[in-house]
This record gives sequence, C-alpha cells and structure tokens, in this order.
Amino acid sequence: MAEITIRKRPRTEAVVTQRKFFKKTARGKVIKVLRERYLRDDVACGIQSCGLCAHAADILLPSSGSLGHASFPNGHFVLPDTNVFLSQMDLMESPLFNPPIVLLQTVTEEVRHRSLPLYNRLKALVKADDKKIWVFYNEYRSETAVIREEGESPNDRNDRGIRKATAWYNNHVSLARPPVRGQTGQPLPTVVLLTDDVANRQKGEREGLACMSVRKYVEGLKESSQLLDLLAAAGSDTIEPTQAVAARQALYPDYLPTATLLAGIKSGHLHQGHFNANQYNYLEGSVSVPAFEKPVLLIGRENMNRAVQGDIVAVEVFDEKDWKAPADEVVDQEATLKNDDADDSEEEGEDDEALAERKVLQTELAKQATSSKQPTGRVVGIIKRNWRSYVCHIDSTSLTSTNPTSLSQQTVFATPVSRLLPRIRLRTRQAPALIGQKILVTIDRWERTSRYPEGHFVRALGKVQSKEAEQESLLLEFDVPYRPFGKAILDCLPPEGDSWVVPPKTAADPNWRDREDLRDLVICSIDPPGCQDIDDALHARRLPNGNIEAGVHIADVSHFVLPDTPMDHEAAARGTTVYLVDKRIDMLPALLGTNLCSLRPHVERLAFSVIWELSPEAEIVNVRFTKSVIASKSAFTYEEAQIRKDDPYVKQTDEITESIRMLNDLARKLKAGRMAAGALNLASPEVKIQLDSSESSDPIDVEQKELRETNSLVEEFMLLANISVARKIQETFPQTAVLRRHLPPPRANFEKLQDILKKRKGMTLDVSSSGALAASLDQCVDPDEPAFNTLVRIMATRCMLSAEYFCSGSVARDTFGHYGLASPIYTHFTSPIRRYADVLAHRQLAAAIGYTPLHASLHSKSHVERVLEVVNKRHRMAQMASRASVEFYVGLALKARSEKETVIEDAFVIRTFRNGLGVFVSRLGIEGLVTFKREIQFDADNYTITIPSGGQDVTVSVFDKVKVLVEVEQDKNTQRGRVVMSLSHPIDSRGM
Repeated sequence: MAEITIRKRPRTEAVVTQRKFFKKTARGKVIKVLRERYLRDDVACGIQSCGLCAHAADILLPSSGSLGHASFPNGHFVLPDTNVFLSQMDLMESPLFNPPIVLLQTVTEEVRHRSLPLYNRLKALVKADDKKIWVFYNEYRSETAVIREEGESPNDRNDRGIRKATAWYNNHVSLARPPVRGQTGQPLPTVVLLTDDVANRQKGEREGLACMSVRKYVEGLKESSQLLDLLAAAGSDTIEPTQAVAARQALYPDYLPTATLLAGIKSGHLHQGHFNANQYNYLEGSVSVPAFEKPVLLIGRENMNRAVQGDIVAVEVFDEKDWKAPADEVVDQEATLKNDDADDSEEEGEDDEALAERKVLQTELAKQATSSKQPTGRVVGIIKRNWRSYVCHIDSTSLTSTNPTSLSQQTVFATPVSRLLPRIRLRTRQAPALIGQKILVTIDRWERTSRYPEGHFVRALGKVQSKEAEQESLLLEFDVPYRPFGKAILDCLPPEGDSWVVPPKTAADPNWRDREDLRDLVICSIDPPGCQDIDDALHARRLPNGNIEAGVHIADVSHFVLPDTPMDHEAAARGTTVYLVDKRIDMLPALLGTNLCSLRPHVERLAFSVIWELSPEAEIVNVRFTKSVIASKSAFTYEEAQIRKDDPYVKQTDEITESIRMLNDLARKLKAGRMAAGALNLASPEVKIQLDSSESSDPIDVEQKELRETNSLVEEFMLLANISVARKIQETFPQTAVLRRHLPPPRANFEKLQDILKKRKGMTLDVSSSGALAASLDQCVDPDEPAFNTLVRIMATRCMLSAEYFCSGSVARDTFGHYGLASPIYTHFTSPIRRYADVLAHRQLAAAIGYTPLHASLHSKSHVERVLEVVNKRHRMAQMASRASVEFYVGLALKARSEKETVIEDAFVIRTFRNGLGVFVSRLGIEGLVTFKREIQFDADNYTITIPSGGQDVTVSVFDKVKVLVEVEQDKNTQRGRVVMSLSHPIDSRGM
C-alpha cells in the first residue's frame, strides 16, 4: 500500500498565499473576501530551449528573442505594463509590430477590470497567428507573486509585481544559460520593461532593469516611420517647450469632478443623456433627457464642451429665460473653417475661425423666433466616452509639405466620413502618401486647450471610391463585425458538412426525439428574389370541422447553435446579419445560414413550427408549438406567388395554390383586425438597385420596390407567430423572456409635423393614440398628388421612437406593448438565421414546451439584459449600414446616368431653411439639400421661402412638388460621389 504523507503549510506562508480584499455588493453592503492562491515553482517561462522549464505548449518565444532593435543587439523580449495595452492597443495589433512579448497575468487581469472591450481585443491578440505572445502566470509562481503592503495602492502593488516579474525573467534567462568553462560567455537577450509610466520606469531603472517608453522603443525599430503614427497621442512622454500647457489659452470649460456629476444627476440639478450632433449645423447639438419633453439644446463649441456623437454626458440646463430655439440655417464646417490650420488650432484663442463661428451664432440668435424655444444648456462632464476608430481622409489643405518622399512629421486634419464628428488632429510621417486614401483614425484625447480632438493613424483602407475600400469603410464606420469565422467557430458545425441530412426516422435517433413528422404537409416558402437564407415556410389546409389549420415553420437554428459555444458567442457578438447592396455579412457560417438551416424546397429540414386552428374569419381557436421535420414543396418569390394566386387558369385542385389562396384570405382578415385595433400603416423610402448583371456589382439604375399582396401575406403570419410565441415565453419565464417593444412616441415629436400639415394643407394629425394616428394618416390625402400620403407616412415614421429588444423582468408590465403593431406583447421568433434575439426566443420556447431544459444563462436577468444591449446596438448599426450602402450605390447609378443625360427628378419639399430647402426624391428614395448663396426671404412660421428672380418672386413651401437637377460631385467629407441637387422648377437655382 502506498504511503501517504500529509504536509501542513507553515502559518507564515499564509501571508503570501492568501489574498484579502473588500468588495461592495449591488445593495451597497461592504464585504471582506478572502481567497486562497496556491503557489508553485513550475510555471513555465515560455522561452524555447529553456532547460529549467518543462514546456508543453506549441507556441513558444524564440530563444534569442528579437534581434530587430538597435538598442539590443543580443536580442530582447518585451514585457509591457498595463497602460501600454490600455492606450497603445493599435500599435500592439499592428502586423509590423512583432517582437516576442511576455504578457503577465497581473496585466491581463488589470486590463479586464479597466476595459472589457480592450480585454477582448487582448484575448484575440494572444490567439493571433502572426504574434509571438506568452502568457506568464506570475501571480502563481512562488518567486514572482507579491502581496500588497500596508498603505500601498492596488496600482502600486501591480507595478511592483510587474517589475519583480521583469527582474525574475532576466535572472531566469541567465540561469538557463550558465557559462561553460573555457568558452567565452554567450551574450544573453534582455527582457525589456515597456512602460509610459515615468515613476514606474524610474523605479525599474533604479532596480537595474532595462526600461523604455513606448515611443523610445518604437523609434529603435526598422519600421519606426510607420509605427510611430500608430502611437496614441497620450503616449508621448515629452513636453514640447513651445507648447507648455500653462501658456495655452483654455478654449473649453473644465469638466466637473465625477463625484459632483453623479451627485448632481441624483439630485436632479444635472441631467444625463446621449449627445447627438446636428447634421445640418456643426455648431449645435442636443441631449435627450427624461426630465424634458424636448431635447436639451447645446449651442456653440463651449456649451457642447468636447462631447462627441454618442458620448453619455451630464448637462446643466439654463434658466428658462435663457432658452433658445434650434437653428434654421445650414451651417457647414468645411465652409466656415476652410482656412483653419492644424498646427495652430490648439494654441490660438480668438483667431479668425473662432470669430467666424461666433458671427454665425450671433446671426442665428438674432433671427430666432421666440415661439419654438426649448430647454437649453451646456455639457459639464462626460459620464462615458463613445470613442472608437473612425473612417476618415486626410484634408489635403492642412499639409505643410506634399513631397511624397518626405518623412518629416506633420500635424494634419483627418476629416471623418460622418458629418456628426469633429475634425481630428493627428501627427504623421505618412501624410503625403495618405492623400486620396480612406484611413482609420482613433481619438486619444481632447484637451480643453485644443479646438479639436487629437488622435492617431491606425491603418489605410485603400483608395477613395474603390468599391473594396468603400465597402470596408462602411462596415467599420457602423462597427459591423466582418472578420472571417475562426476555426473554433467552424469546429462547432456538423462534421458531415454539406452532406449532413436529417437521419431516417427511428425511435432511438435523438434528432427525432419529440419532433412531429410534417413532411407530408404541403409547405412552401415565399421570399424576395435570390434569397438563400430561407428562415420561414407556411402551409394551410381545411379541417373537417370547416376551420383552417395554418402553420408557420421556422428554421430550427437552435438545434445547431448550442448555448455557450464559440459559435453561440460569435453570433451574440454579431447580433444580426447585415445586408448591403452587393454583399451579405452573415451572423452564422454559410453552411448553416444558406444550407443546413435554410428551408430549401424538396429537402428535409429541422424546423420549429407554430400551428393554429383558425376560424374562417381568422379568429384563433387554438395554437400549438412543436419541433418538427418538414419538406418544403416549393420556394416562390413574392412575384411568383402573386401570379400563382391570381392566375384563374390554375386548377383549384392544385394544393399549393389552394394553400396560398387560403393563407392570403386569412392574412387580409388578420390585417383588417390589426388595423381596427389601431395598428399603423407606416412607410419608409425603399428602393432597389439594378445591377449590370448577376456577376457585376456595377449599378445601372434605381427603382422603387414594388410591394405585392403576397408581401403582406407573409408579414401577417410572421407577426401572428411572433405574438403567439411572445405570450407563451412570457407566461413561462416572466422574469427573463426575450421580448420586443415599441414605446409610444412623445407628443412633442409630432408638434412640427402637425403644425406643417395644419398651415400648409389644413389637415389635422391626431396623436392621442396609435388608432387615432392611423385614422388621421388615412385622411391625409391630396387628390391631385397620390404620393402625398406616402410622404406624410414617411415623415410620421421619423417622429417615432425605435423598437427595441428587452428582458421582460427589467421593465414595467404596462410598457411591454408594441405601439406600431398595436399589440400588447411581441417578440422576434421568425428569423433565427439572421437575428440572434430569435435564437434566444427559440431556446426559451423549446424550454416552455418541455422539449429541452433552459440554459442557465437565460435564467439570469442581468445576462439577458447584457446580451440584448449588444443586439439592440448591432441592429441599429446594421440598419444604418444598409441605408449607407444603398446611398452609395444610388450615387454610383446616378453618376453613370448623369454622364449620358441630364438627370431631372420630381421631388417634395420636406423642410425649409434660412438658406435652402430639404427635398425628398421618392423615385430614388433619397433626401437632398438645395442651398442658396444669394439672400432669400425665409418665413419660419409658415414654412416658406421666397426667392427673388428678375423682378418676380417665387415662393416655395413645405409639401410643394418641385423638379430638381441631380448631379454627382466628390464629397469633401466622405470623398465619395455625393449627390448634389439644385432646383429646376419652379425656378432654376443654379448660380443662386
């Protein structure tokens, strides 16, 4: 029998092995946490051919480190501290920066506590094939573990741990290569502590460590000219003597301390909300806050106080006597600041540009009407920055030298593609080479002494107007994840790949467990042309009792995408499939989305079915939910299904046609019921881009999408399925059901539209309820202009709030409703191939019917809230990316047309400005600005402008139909072809 020895650890070791800290709970209670850590002496160093360590890992650091630095001819390894990853992640991710890196456990944990997005990037960096990174668990190696000393801050303790690990590594390298008698000692590589913390660097140097700032280290590399551009502005540890902070004039007020901000928000003295820039006037922004019906208006740079689009800010509201009205003039940043100097803009106070801006604001204030005043205030602090990488181009006028061979550092302006963002100052050695390129720029800081934020160059995307660069810049601008699916994700797919099929039906097969066999039902799908990811299919058949059985069958994605797997995590991060004009960015790998889950015709597929018994009047008798196996009999486009339904020569005995006609009859009655309950029939400007051919992505024309009765057929049954599923999962999981709501819009949102309709058309818009709004929209008809009603519906849609996903236990029960659909409860269930929220609803419904237990994460309200916050953001961004893609291709199509002919289109006036008109071209689905350089008469109260023309004045009002000349020129912001409009009728505005 083996002898067992029990050894007790000496009490003195407990100081090192125990970690004690205090933590505040969600309810505010402070508790002491005591954690035991087990120290060992076999944590490997990660260096190849080290005789002292046992290595089992495939990825090891080269034995001599890197020989590519001038200061370390014998080779070196880099050991960065936490701040390097927090502020210089773009440098660390660059393919040009590839020294062998030792990543300490202390650094990893500190990054995770400080910034979750950066921690996720760090994890991806460790796994990258082109990087040599070894994660060293210094907190668990006995020689490198440190304990916090009395009076020592957590940050100082971590810094000391990092220095101790650096010293251990240098000592370990020397011990692993002892001198051989009679031979010259071999040179040893150095482990370099990389830090921008001056105090930490000085302490390290006193301890005999090789320490360097990031900038100094990069300057010694061969690719320094390109890598220096990647450094964050905050990474510089030098102060230029001519630009000492004390000598600069403050252009913006100081932010209040965080504690003051939080106390002010809690007391109601300050208000918190998201900052929104004005796309028509760069000197104006707003913040929507719960305390006021209208957003808080911010006028002028000082009052916006360095807020950037999307930042969560704290605002102070002025006394009511100081409230102002929004500007009614288009103010373009490019025109106002065309002579601004990138080098001077951080130093000068009252320069020409500041005076020009002040003049614009004073002119605006002098002309304002008192009737439209709204809460006005100023930003006093930033709660959370929304900074990220932005797509920009270099403003060629800001260059001091355009010599392409010049490597001198220049301070230049990067102009973002989005008009909602300020220009960004950056220092670069590559400025001449980057002219005419789309580039990615990250904001690093915005000092109160600088008119513009400072940032750094990340990478070039490609030549302006090249389709590849435009497509990538569009995805980056709207933060759409588009990286290829990694190996870990693809390993989650069925190993059979394309050859996977539904196995033969047997009692023992787990695929058939509790599934209904619906393969004999006459099921068909109806989708847009070219649809490959077929989510849904339908059937209808008459029952012996005279009622009708109708079924919606949805791809059973949750059978393949299991919870808490790499594929599930990736789908949750992507949130949705993004549809561009000529490309689709899938949420799931194509094997699932366009094959195994797609409900193709004549192929057996796994489905999740919702089956109703309906009366001939479309009243629900009962509903059941079941996992199923189906075999679709046909896949129609909307047009093909419409022809099939309408063709009088198709025999009634044709089961598919009879099914489509029954479904259509029921859909008409379902829609009538919804409309009677107060559902809204809104509109959005949808157009279709005609491409040259199926292989080409060259657009040749634009046309409006045609909506057929079969579109409505599919829509009605998808709505019915979503509502039925929502009721079921909310009954079963009242605290964590994944639902979707559309809150009623504030009445103030409609005030402008109501006023315009009243004054221009004598029409009344009743917004007291969704039913009243629906009825009054039906009355907004101009017998001389059929498109007028659609225009009003589009404008009403823009007054609405956006629908959002939410967790049922997180909001009050009376706010569950969907305003637009007039439904008390709603979810998304019918598109799991392209929406992650639907995958969650599938899992909850499967648990609700007892098919499978619910994963623990979907019992956690906080987890569901976190996931849905990401999904909501991805959904919004996907919609904006799709619209931007359509706009880009509309521009290309118009450019091609304008080269052959003069393009003149009918348009409606939708807005009047002091110096122009906003118009909507319904055939192209786009809006444009017609601006006037000449003085015109502006009547803000009656929404008209009067243009003098050779002794005869021409008056144009909102809702007037006009003709516009459409041309395409290069946009200064996006560098894309920009659609430019001028009036052609009732007056030619060119030259005005």
